[in-house]
Formats: sequence, structure tokens, C-alpha cells
Amino acid sequence: MSKFRLAHLGLALAALGFTAATPVIGLAPAHAAEAVRAEIGKPLQAAQALMKQGKHKDALAKLREADKVSNKTANESFLIERVRASAASSAGDYDTAAKSFEALIASGKLSAGERGQFSEGLIGIYMRGGDLNKANEAIQRQLKDRDDPKLRAYLLQNYYKQGNVAALESELRAAEKSGRMNEDMLGMLANIQLKKNDKVGYVNTIEKLAASYPKAQYWNDLLNRVQGKPGFSGRLAVDVYRLKLANNLLKKPSEYMEMAQLVLQAKAPAEALKIIDKGYKSGALGTGTDAARHQRLKDLAEKTLAEQNKGIAALEAEYTAAKDNDNLVGLGYSLVQSGQADKGLKLMENAIKAGGLKYPDEAKLRLGEAYAAAGKKQQAINTLKTVAGKDGTADLARYWIMAINKPLA
Repeated sequence: MSKFRLAHLGLALAALGFTAATPVIGLAPAHAAEAVRAEIGKPLQAAQALMKQGKHKDALAKLREADKVSNKTANESFLIERVRASAASSAGDYDTAAKSFEALIASGKLSAGERGQFSEGLIGIYMRGGDLNKANEAIQRQLKDRDDPKLRAYLLQNYYKQGNVAALESELRAAEKSGRMNEDMLGMLANIQLKKNDKVGYVNTIEKLAASYPKAQYWNDLLNRVQGKPGFSGRLAVDVYRLKLANNLLKKPSEYMEMAQLVLQAKAPAEALKIIDKGYKSGALGTGTDAARHQRLKDLAEKTLAEQNKGIAALEAEYTAAKDNDNLVGLGYSLVQSGQADKGLKLMENAIKAGGLKYPDEAKLRLGEAYAAAGKKQQAINTLKTVAGKDGTADLARYWIMAINKPLA
């Protein structure tokens, strides 16, 4: 019987990747040089020619002629499946492609490197074909041999698509424990916590996202959500706004207006003017139907600052005589914002050291904010690390450290 040699069988498997960015797996011929019978070789060559023309379904039909040949050798069957795997995957016939991949992997004729490529390619075939259970089983088998971050990402993606929350959360917790969490994983965990109405867990996860991947969407979500945590003090609303301003998150006229009003109530008119001026420069204030209202607030801030400047010495003497350290902290903060950083910081430090404060952690938070405003980053961080209040002050202190160490771009 005549023999037929295949000169080349290096067909690339198209579209095997999990995403468009995944490299195409090459099918380098390990056994193409071995002799095959003409009745098998001819349809194989014809199938390859059809594939080069983009006629992948016709190639599959041509391969069925080779299937009909009896008493095929192991090598002939192997070559048929290699061509079929390429044709089927390119044709989008994932069921046929999966069977060919399975047969090739089980053949024992693949090199160690090819076996790994085909095993990963099979996962891609299962996923594209929508058989996520088989894909997950294949991924788990490979993970037993090697811990591949890419495969773990595919597993998480599949669990997410399947709505298998328990399995997904288990994988995410394992990743968290081993320090393998990335941005996508944290996002998945946050979604799970949101669906479970785990408000505390959600805020903690968003905090990690904002710390490691500082983006406006994470910071906005974090600062809006933290105020809903149990026990969060309403007195800290102004501090939340200060963090928003530091991260350039204020956009709406109402946000600038509300923050300026809160700061005025906190007796820091110089800071209020800075906020209002920034609102004007951004175009949020000074335009539209509320332009007159914006101007009135600016006038009030300027008047309040002028009055404070006139009576600053008297206020300091009054608070010192009364040992009113809470108001001394506030006065010191206002001085820092008005450009008298050294005097203001000293006043705050002494008042905190003297004690007798209603909210000592809140005072330390404000001192940390004052250091940050004065450009003294390390002193700010050192102070903020000492804030331990359970009313939200410790949370905001951590956020300030995050904002100082890794500012929002």
C-alpha cells in the first residue's frame, strides 16, 4: 500500500484565547513527518487547503472522509485530530473542538510543553462553548500542578458568570489570605458584599481599592459610604468634605457651598474662602441662577475672617483662661489655614497635650489635617496614626494617610 508524507501541519488554532489579548496557541507538528496512507493524507491536505481559504466548516466535512478509513494507526488518528481541532475551533464548533483537544491530550503523543498548551486551550474551548462546569474542572486540575494567576482569574470569572457566590467568595478569601488580591478580585468581593448587604465589609474592601488603586470612583464611594457605618459621628461631616477636597472630588456647586458653610460653622473662615475661591476657579460657583447666593457666601466668609483676625489675640486669651482646649484646637486650625502655620500648630499641640478635651481623637484628627494643610506630611502621618476613635475618626485618619501616601492622580 502506498504511503503519503505530510510536509507541514503547523496550523495555528485561531480564537482559542479567553480574551482577545490572549496569544494564539501554535500547533507545531510533532508527528507530521511520519508516513500516513494516501487515503488519509489526501483529505488531510485538502482540509488544510480549505482552512487557508477560511472554509473551516468545509474542512471539517473533508476530515470526515479520513474518519471513514478503517484500521487507522495511532499517528493517523492523532494527525486527524490535530487538523480537526484547528478547523473546529476556527469554525466556532466548540463541542467538536473540545472532543479533539481531549483526544489529543489523552493520546500521549504531545510533548510536555504542548500538553500544557493544549490543556489551557481546552479550557478556552470550554469557556467559549459555554460549558463553564467543565472549564472549572479543567482549571482545578491544572491548579493542582501549578498555581497560575491567569487560571485563577479565569476560575473567578467563571464563578462570577455562573452566580456561584459561595465558590467565588471562597476563592477570593483564599486569595486575600495569601496576599494575591488584585483590583479585579477586590471589585468582585465588593460586589458580593454589596449583594449580601454587608455594609461594613463593603466599606473595608472599597478602602483597600482606594488605597492600592486610587481612583475617583473608589474614593467617592468610600467617602459616601463610610458615613453610613454604625456609630459614625455627624460631627465629622466637615472632615469627610476635607478629604473630598484634598482628592479633588468636589464637582457640584452644592458640594462647594455645603462644605464652605460647614467650615464657617467650624470657625475656619480662611479655609472657607479657599474652598469658595476654588469653586469659582473651577466654574462650579459664580455662574447660573445661584450666582448671587454664591457671592453672598463669599462676602460672609470674608467678613467673618476679618472679624476673627481683629479679635484673634482676645479669643486666644479667653480660651486659655477658661482652659477651653477644644476651642483652642479649633482656633489653632483656623490660624494654620490663614497662613500662620507655626503658631496655629503650636496652639493645637499644646491644647491636645493639656487634655480635658471632649473628643480627643477628633482633636488629633484635626491636628493631622492641619499638618497636611501646612505641607508637613510626615508629621501629619505620625499624628494620624495615633487616632483610635470608634466614631469614624480612626477611619478618616487612615484615609488621610492613604491620600498623603498615594494621592489621587
